[in-house]
Amino acid sequence: MSGLAFTDGIEHLPIDGVSVPVFNAAKTVADCFKYRNKIGLDIALEALRDGWAQRKFTMDEIWHFAAVDRVANIMRPYLESVST
Repeated sequence: MSGLAFTDGIEHLPIDGVSVPVFNAAKTVADCFKYRNKIGLDIALEALRDGWAQRKFTMDEIWHFAAVDRVANIMRPYLESVST
């Protein structure tokens, strides 16, 4: 990863008094689709369904990170099925 795909979506969480950079939920799901050939499409779909069910992100957030990771066309049918 480089550029915006590496820097966008980082949240700093305090853990034991240390600020730790962690990607947010929407970025993590988009990354799962980006690396679906390595981790499996089933993992990416489960992450999408679980995050959506727990309201971890909005459709605008996930769509933004899908565009940043260049997987918007791949994610489009799955996002449509989850949102209905």
